[in-house]
Amino acid sequence: MYRLWGKIITKNEIKESYVSAIDEPSMDEAEKLKVAVADICQHFDIQIPIWLQDHQLDILRYSKTAFKEDHFIETINYDYLEIEIIEVDK
Repeated sequence: MYRLWGKIITKNEIKESYVSAIDEPSMDEAEKLKVAVADICQHFDIQIPIWLQDHQLDILRYSKTAFKEDHFIETINYDYLEIEIIEVDK
């Protein structure tokens, strides 16, 4: 099971959170991450953010990353979206 925790943060407070669970052994971790991010964005009814090299480095180093207003095409009504890997297939 691959689980990704998405959090909508405003003024350092979690306003909404959702855990996306992907149970598809045939997918590699990068595909699971992409599907889970899309699932989280669909759940929150927000657009999918722009994925930059910094986000990839944060995921590899810390198992989490954050998307601020600059990472979205439309304006957002929260400070940032944070995603965190909480379970990886063993």
